[in-house]
Amino acid sequence: MRTRSSSNLVGESSPNPTTSNPRRRNRRRSKQPFSLEESPVDTMDDHRTMAELLRSPTEGYAEVIVVPPILAEHFELKHSLINMMTSDQFFGLEKDNPHDHIRWFNKITSIIKYKDVPNSAIKLMLFPFSLVGAARRWLKKEPPRSILTWEDLVSKFINDFFPSSRTKNLRNETSNFQQRFDESFHEAWDRYKDLLRACPHHGFTELHQLDTFYNALNPTDQDSLNSVAGGNLLERSTQDVLTIIENKSKVRNSRNKSIVSQVKSSDVNSSSSFEIAKLTHAVNQQTSAVTTAMTAILKQFQATPPPASIKAVEEICVTCGGAHPYY
Repeated sequence: MRTRSSSNLVGESSPNPTTSNPRRRNRRRSKQPFSLEESPVDTMDDHRTMAELLRSPTEGYAEVIVVPPILAEHFELKHSLINMMTSDQFFGLEKDNPHDHIRWFNKITSIIKYKDVPNSAIKLMLFPFSLVGAARRWLKKEPPRSILTWEDLVSKFINDFFPSSRTKNLRNETSNFQQRFDESFHEAWDRYKDLLRACPHHGFTELHQLDTFYNALNPTDQDSLNSVAGGNLLERSTQDVLTIIENKSKVRNSRNKSIVSQVKSSDVNSSSSFEIAKLTHAVNQQTSAVTTAMTAILKQFQATPPPASIKAVEEICVTCGGAHPYY
């Protein structure tokens, strides 16, 4: 039979007394030094000081346009080239056409030649100097190192300053082109070509362009083109039609110039002296008439006697004749 004392003896003789008393176990544990937990990135070797680490970042100052390496020695942009770019800058206004600016820029830079320097690199370096106002602000807002080639620059420039809505308006204006009432043939042709140049990506074929212009002309000019073409202009090839239109425009311009020059020469040579004599005679007649009128007025003024003096009315009494009113 197990007694209370025997049960207590069994509990006191357990081989691992610490498991039965957790307080004693915590009291015996050794204290560890306190340390900050560091992320794997912070544990990397970085020998910079705290002052260097706390400095403001200097990223983001890279140029928008990346100019390819130039192998030529002692190469630099002359001030004359930069001044040339600023002579006709692009402002980015609504009326400005980016296509015209690209044409002008390509024409100027095509004559610039340097040994071992690609022409595309020269364009990338000079193009920012050709911008001003809103156009320059647009270039500054582009992400750094986002323009790597000349084609990238042209694409971004055109898409930003020539939106699709502008393209649509110019396409509609070209499709609905009509010769004006007081517009000559060569004036209509020049205006039509200006519309086509304003939107190079209009997408109209040469056939569509010539057909639109022919149908926009008045009957007199259409008959004139048909006569030159030998009956019907539409039966000729597109190249022949274009040649006929260009020739007709040039002939009309030359005739106008010759007529104007003939009129001017005849005015100078034959009638200039007559006109001068006529004007001189008219001036002399006017001067003589004014002189005669002024002389007559002066004589009339001298012949007229001066007005008599008027004596002041005195009040006299009618009763006694005294110098006082009668009353």
